[in-house]
Amino acid sequence: MYEQNGVSGLNATKQHFKILDGLRGLAAVAVVIFHFMEIAVPDYSNNFIAHAYLAVDFFFCLSGFVIAYAYDQKLLKIGVANFFKLRLIRLHPLVIIGAVIGIIAFIFDPFSDLYQHYSGNLVTMFLTSCLMIPYPVVPERYFNLFHLNPPTWSLFWEYAANICYAFILIRVRNKLLWILTVIAGVALFYEAHRSGNLSGGWGGNNILGGFIRVSYSFLAGILVYRSKWIINSKLNFPAVGILLAVVFLVPFREHLNPIVEPLIVIFYFPFLIALGAGARLTASTTRVCNFSGEISYPLYMVHYPFIWIFFSYVEKYKPAMSELTIVIIIGVILLIAFAYLVMIFIDIPVRNRLKGLLRKSVPVKGNS
Repeated sequence: MYEQNGVSGLNATKQHFKILDGLRGLAAVAVVIFHFMEIAVPDYSNNFIAHAYLAVDFFFCLSGFVIAYAYDQKLLKIGVANFFKLRLIRLHPLVIIGAVIGIIAFIFDPFSDLYQHYSGNLVTMFLTSCLMIPYPVVPERYFNLFHLNPPTWSLFWEYAANICYAFILIRVRNKLLWILTVIAGVALFYEAHRSGNLSGGWGGNNILGGFIRVSYSFLAGILVYRSKWIINSKLNFPAVGILLAVVFLVPFREHLNPIVEPLIVIFYFPFLIALGAGARLTASTTRVCNFSGEISYPLYMVHYPFIWIFFSYVEKYKPAMSELTIVIIIGVILLIAFAYLVMIFIDIPVRNRLKGLLRKSVPVKGNS
């Protein structure tokens, strides 16, 4: 879901779609703001960024595009086993880092002693979070599949999509891919009408929503790449970024969500990826897009334990919105800085070490 747009593999030389990197980072920041806001303003109809949960569908679609771009011509050369190793190296260090931060934040939350009620479950909660085994055990906090670090739910489905790609989708021709995508699109409308929106997938009582969401968007991303739907234009990163941000700011209306949200996911997100892939990158936005793409996955995977602390703080003190606004602004800035430090001092060194070991153990011929 969060692999840089190119090949994160052995001796990789493919170029990046840097504007898509920038869009990923913009979406990740929107998710962080949304997670703060849904606690500060529980009524989504009064939440200015209530549709930021659709960023996950954008991530899934972008992931399908990137995986097909990176591995359609490469997977048979390196083998399925090495593909999985590369995906684990790219994604799993931050899964474990997020679980570690999650259990520390849970135990040492200064505003809550909830962990004491689950002292007998802490080891299991930590291990299942590290291994991405769903374990919805905390009803006080909405039965998240992975309580210590809730965003892990989308990585669970990302892994499932990667497995399906390696064993099935890599061999599927476009005609069948179209059929599967249309079926998944119908299922997406079904989920939106059944649940009232497309926010599900993260909890024990809405896990089916995650399967449906990843099924459509991942397939659509592959289809965009294989159909060569790249829209060349003079638009730059700020322009395409605004087109993405508009989605997150769409007002939340219960009677319209079952129609509007599937239309956004089915048509608008693939269009944005095709547009972003062909947009113009300027010298002034290159650094922004690079940083945005690099920070997106660390930010997504380390922010939520601190959201739980914010949740406990709001529950205990019930502060005024004016105070919450200041806390949220400072919190977003600090979380971006924290994610950057985690990336620089932990994630990148660990991944580089693991990739070095993989290169030594697997002789690679040519540009793979």
